[in-house]
Amino acid sequence: MIAITHKQKILNGEGGLEEALREVGPCRYMLVCDASFQYLPLKDTLKPTVTFNEFTSNPLYEQVCAGVKLFNENQCDAIVAVGGGSTIDVAKCIKLYCKMNPQENYLQQEYKDSGIPLIAVPTTAGTGSESTRYAVIYFEGKKQSVTHESIIPTYAVLEPSLLKSLPLYQKKCTMLDAMCQCIESLWSVNSTDESQLYAKIGLQMIMDHWHGYIEDNSGEDAQYIMMAANSGGRAINISQTTAPHAMSYKLTSMYGLPHGHAVALCLPEIWMYMMEHPEKCIDPRGKDHLEFIFEWLGQIMQCDSAYKGLMMFRAIMFSLGMSQPQTKDREAELDILTRSVNPERLRNNPVKLDEEMIHTIFDRILK
Repeated sequence: MIAITHKQKILNGEGGLEEALREVGPCRYMLVCDASFQYLPLKDTLKPTVTFNEFTSNPLYEQVCAGVKLFNENQCDAIVAVGGGSTIDVAKCIKLYCKMNPQENYLQQEYKDSGIPLIAVPTTAGTGSESTRYAVIYFEGKKQSVTHESIIPTYAVLEPSLLKSLPLYQKKCTMLDAMCQCIESLWSVNSTDESQLYAKIGLQMIMDHWHGYIEDNSGEDAQYIMMAANSGGRAINISQTTAPHAMSYKLTSMYGLPHGHAVALCLPEIWMYMMEHPEKCIDPRGKDHLEFIFEWLGQIMQCDSAYKGLMMFRAIMFSLGMSQPQTKDREAELDILTRSVNPERLRNNPVKLDEEMIHTIFDRILK
């Protein structure tokens, strides 16, 4: 099945990578991949000019620079990224930076379309990075959000068989990330009719297929979860994420929690606070709109109220065994977590969160 959206072609099912390679035509391409690539069946399909895999799960700016250098030294003219969200983010940054001045910090230069074709083949079903204009890297210990329309991959190849090798915990974390992105996109102040449609479709597919996917990802459930993650990515490409994502990053770095696990710990506490305080709504569409969204969200989650939808989310977390992190110095850690939240990232959240409430939410999460 083929879909074309935002100048991107989405190819579902077997043979998608071969089709994308045919359409790109003869080229010298760089393969960007992670350690799991050697276990994937499609490894025999690819004959790259050069392979780049020298990066970590939270990729560093210096690692991206090494990838750019390798790309240019081998005179590559296309990129194929096979891996999870971090792999695709690295490939996006190589695409964006490869024609910029290597003597200056890439993060400080004007972003322009390099014109380099990028084929993204996700091996997890979570971030939807294969269909977004965002990438995340770290510079001098700080998270950097790289955003440009041109880094939306030219092709997104959704092949559910690639999910078979995922460890169970990673399946849980990435699926929860997709679920949180759909939920956050629905209530984001930047939501549109289009983004809400993507988010609704994604969340409905997750609700219908998450259990089968976790139990056995060899059937159609894996295909639907991969499509759901992509739909969530397309949703947040328009609406952006909200407070649960903004508050999750320090949980990941402090406690070593995977991104999806950290976001899923934040989301129900923020959701509860927002339902309790609709009068603090900052969405220009008003609190009636927000309350409607919460009720609609509950219905999409196959419940008859917003509150029961929230309880359903908690029940899914419990059934997946997603526990809170263990603390050593609770008060000190709460202070660090509270100060870590970037207020800029909260502008997309429909209810205002002040420092005191952020502290309270983190306190609830750690309990």
